[in-house]
Amino acid sequence: MKKPVSALNKPKKVHRSAAKKQVGVKLATESGGRYYYKGNRHKQLRAFVSVVKLGTLTRAAEALYVSQPTISLQLQALERELGVSLVERRRRRINLTDAGEALYELARPLVEGWETLDRDFQARVQGLQAGRLIIAAGTSTIQYLLPDLVRRFRERYPAVQLQLANVTGKDGMALLRADDADFAVGSMLDVPNDIAWAPIHHYDPMLIMPPDHPLAAKEKITLEDISPYGLILPPQRLSTYRLVDLVFQQRQVPYHVAIEVGGWDVIKEYVAMGMGISIVTGICITEADHSRLAVRNMKQYFPQRSYGVVMRKGKFLSAEARAFIDLIRPGLLTHREHDDPGHSQR
Repeated sequence: MKKPVSALNKPKKVHRSAAKKQVGVKLATESGGRYYYKGNRHKQLRAFVSVVKLGTLTRAAEALYVSQPTISLQLQALERELGVSLVERRRRRINLTDAGEALYELARPLVEGWETLDRDFQARVQGLQAGRLIIAAGTSTIQYLLPDLVRRFRERYPAVQLQLANVTGKDGMALLRADDADFAVGSMLDVPNDIAWAPIHHYDPMLIMPPDHPLAAKEKITLEDISPYGLILPPQRLSTYRLVDLVFQQRQVPYHVAIEVGGWDVIKEYVAMGMGISIVTGICITEADHSRLAVRNMKQYFPQRSYGVVMRKGKFLSAEARAFIDLIRPGLLTHREHDDPGHSQR
């Protein structure tokens, strides 16, 4: 015969929250007295990354929809847990310490990956059925290099919203560092430490002129031959103008610019009309151009221009970005340089 259970030895119901606390105490004891509430470390790292990206506690708080004191407390807790100082608090901005720089390069891909986890998971499981991809590029890249790639991408992933940000090199770098573009495609003269660049296509510099121009009768043309004739060049802020100027200055050959105008198609049209001659990158020369322009290779004087993929080191690339880059060159992302962290230029 079973004995009745008395009130003293009857099992007590434990409230779920109380049970979690008991588990927490147990975990704290087993881990040496340190207990972290689930999600705290992620919140701390997210706050830290936001502060570094946006520059102030106030902007980070606005972006994360929390109060400024909350951001400050999360930073302090993270510093206390790691036992190092991560930021130097100035009146208007936050500056990273060496330890903060190291943590930022490690934490940023993790935080970004977490934020896009749902979308990337669905893309892996169901294919790229939705999403958004922003590519920064200059006018010549968008006009001459990207059309076929964009067509192939749209055929494979019609549901992905694709945005081509038409920007200069400097503005493209700003978009990459602010995470306002997934990656860029274009040419680079100087590569900053925090940027990875994979050159893919290479183009020679070309002198273009009307077919009846005096220089069109010459097969080999020197800088001295070009000197008397007015050049039509892109604006001075663009790299082509700076390259032309640098080469003529180094060779100590005088030159003059007759017209300064943006857009390779405009430049080619003005040259065809006899308004001047120009030095352009081979990327913009089409089959149709050979029927209305005389073209001469000038690689003996001017360097090749290489075009490729530009991205921030340590950047967590979305499934959409990886799919497009794989169209540019399959296997390009297996090169570990693009995943290695670099030093921020902020």
